[in-house]
This record gives sequence, structure tokens and C-alpha cells, in this order.
Amino acid sequence: MPPRPRLRMSLAIEPLPLKAPFAIAGRRFEAMPALVATLTDADGHRGRGEASGVYYLDDEPESMRAALEARRDLIEAGLDRDALRALLPPGGARNAVDCALWELQAQRERRPVWAVAGLRGVRPLLTAFTLGADAPERVAAGALALTQARLIKLKLDGDTELDIARIRAARRARTDVRLIVDANQGYAPERIAPLLAALADHGVELLEQPFPRGHEAALDGFDCPIAVAADESVQGLDELDALAGRYDVVNLKLDKCGGLTEALAMAERARELGLRCMVGNMLGTSWAAAPAFVLGQRCDLVDLDGPTFIAADRAVAVGYRDGFVDCPDEVWGGAAPLADAASETAPSSLTTQAPHP
Repeated sequence: MPPRPRLRMSLAIEPLPLKAPFAIAGRRFEAMPALVATLTDADGHRGRGEASGVYYLDDEPESMRAALEARRDLIEAGLDRDALRALLPPGGARNAVDCALWELQAQRERRPVWAVAGLRGVRPLLTAFTLGADAPERVAAGALALTQARLIKLKLDGDTELDIARIRAARRARTDVRLIVDANQGYAPERIAPLLAALADHGVELLEQPFPRGHEAALDGFDCPIAVAADESVQGLDELDALAGRYDVVNLKLDKCGGLTEALAMAERARELGLRCMVGNMLGTSWAAAPAFVLGQRCDLVDLDGPTFIAADRAVAVGYRDGFVDCPDEVWGGAAPLADAASETAPSSLTTQAPHP
């Protein structure tokens, strides 16, 4: 077997400030820094991967870059995606390189990533648009401002009375949309009953991650009137089997599991376990949303509004219309040759966004 062609890896951390602060249970974000990995081969083919990491596991861009620098020789020797999974654990560092390898292969084969992944095509996806854990009147105003949204996701913060007021405000403002909520580990089993009643009363379809990671057994025999989704409780493929019978839905994020390769395997295994799949991302730019969009073609629920929160997105970006997200091949993973690598990773490749749709 001939040796694999060597690669050149470049790494850059981008600050990615948000258009406005964004609050969830226990955390307030003003920026979502990301690591961009670019792989280039001797023939000029290039692949890019953007990763923000997993903040609640202290998986940050600086530590991700250090992990990749420590393995630079092995990566630049020309490893494939299976070798990468053996080299790095799940998380942002592996995600950045895995996505770069997908795009690199697409460039070499002159076909889009979705075709490389075995899909016959891609379609626009109905996506959730997210509102942070804000005052109820601001939640209502935000819901009204999301004029194109058909599916709205509310962030909760564990304050039961305030969370119920947020749900009530959103529903009164928008009787026409589907609602889901994300508790971000903010509740304990003994105090969640009033929230569950409010969710049922206001037609909420999904409760995401009600209890902290590590407390999955609290869902044994849990009587919930709506579907329950795992987010923080599932990081990679090896954690899926333990969730069957406890959760109804698993939220797959490339930053958590370490890239599109593992996420596609997780989607397949989830189906075998009778679990529905949701795809999300960590408020990154269109370069983070694009590979998640490929995964979204195999998911039941989609939450890919992350680029709408970033103050400046990529010059060629995903689009939003009538509540759907669409990702042209030119954004990431297309078959056409890429532009010069320096221009692709420089801040000038970011374009200031209009307000949240």
C-alpha cells in the first residue's frame, strides 16, 4: 500500500463575539471563541474544520490547539478519520480535524461531503430558533421578533417560577409556533413537577436535559408528559446504549462527539436503540453549522441557528428562510477547489450579520 500523502496543518483561534449576550442555566456568553483547523495536501486540496469545544468540560480553543500541536507530526503524516478517532478523544480538537478531513476528501474526489457521506442529496431543514433565559417580557419580545420561526427553543435556568413565566410569555406571544425547552441540567427530580405541568399546559413538545449529567438514573420511571432529550448526558458513541429507555431523543453535536464521523455512527446506533436524533451546535459560524447540516439530513429535530448569534459570519454562509436552514455546497464541503488558505482563515472572511432573524 502506498504511503498516505503528507498534510500541512494550520491552526487559528477566532474570538467570534456575539451580537448580544446569551444566557443559559449557570452561564452567560458574550463570545464563542473557536479553533479553525486547515489541512492542505501537496496538490493544493484543502479542508477546514471549526470547533468551539465543550465549555462545561473545560474543552476550550486554547487547550484544543495545544492537543493538536502535541500531535502535529502524526496528523501531518497523513492520517485518516479512523486513525484520528484512535488518536484523540471526543471533543473539539478531534472535531476540527475530522471536519477538515471530510472536506479534504471532498476536494480530492471533486464531490460534496454529503455525497462522500453516502447521501443522495440534501434538503433545507426546519430549524429551531433559540431564545436565551431572559426576563419574560424580553422572551415575549424575542419570540415576536422571530417572525420566520416555526419552531422556537427556550433556554431555562432552573428558577421554576421564572421558567414557567418565560414559557407562558413565549406561548402568548406566539400561538402559531412549535415550542421546545432546554433546561441545561438546571433541575432536580424533586422540584420539577410544576415545570412539567406548565410544559404540558402550553403545548411544549420537548424537554432537553432536565437533570445534571451523571444523574441519568433519575429518569428511570420518570413520568414526563412530553419527550425528553439528552444533551450533556451524551458525549460520544460509547454513552448511547445507557440512554435507551431513559431518554426519547439524543442531541448530537460535533463538538461533543468529536466530529461528523462519530456523529453519523451515533445517529445510526440511536436508530437501532429506538432513539430519535436531534442535531445542534455551539453557536459557531457557518463553517460549524455546515457539517452539522449534513448530519441533520439524518435527524428528526434540527437546532442549527448558531450562526445567527455571531456578530460576523463567513462571507459565504448558510441561509435562513421561512424557518428553514439551507447550506449551499460552497459554504463548506463542496466539490470546487477552495480559495487561498490564508484568505479562508483570516478575520476578513467574516461578514457582519443582520440582527437575529
